[in-house]
Amino acid sequence: MINARQVSLFVALTFWAVIIGGVMYSHIVYFPAYLSHLPESNQLIKGEYGLHDENFWMFVHPFAIVTTIATLILNWRIKSRRKPILIALSIYILAIVVSAIYFIPNLLIFANSDTITTVTPSEWYDRGQTWQHLSWLRGGSLYIGFLLLLSALTKNYLPHPVNTKS
Repeated sequence: MINARQVSLFVALTFWAVIIGGVMYSHIVYFPAYLSHLPESNQLIKGEYGLHDENFWMFVHPFAIVTTIATLILNWRIKSRRKPILIALSIYILAIVVSAIYFIPNLLIFANSDTITTVTPSEWYDRGQTWQHLSWLRGGSLYIGFLLLLSALTKNYLPHPVNTKS
């Protein structure tokens, strides 16, 4: 059981690291180019050779969710680990909910910006900048969750300390 606890935490951390890497890449490379000049910059995602980053996110999120839940279950009896893992999972769930309510619907609107004629390019730019700034906060909160999982790794992984005195 001890190894399963450790392994589950390492696996969850690996998927969280992949997510953090995706967030960093998206916010440094992809979104500035995509959201800087809508609707013209829509060509990055449109057409036969358009980028579809949703494929990455749809692949990695289920693994991150399942491994984090498994990590929480396996480490539940260790109070020093339970709290940081539970907080990290709560942050993740909140980020997913906020993404579903705000970020994804706005990305869908941005994707159709070439068909919306009532919004000026400067308004698209402002919306894109707001979206990016808020998304940086979302990414920062995920980074905090990652750090909490790392801190759980440093906690005792045995339910009861081993007496090393003879």
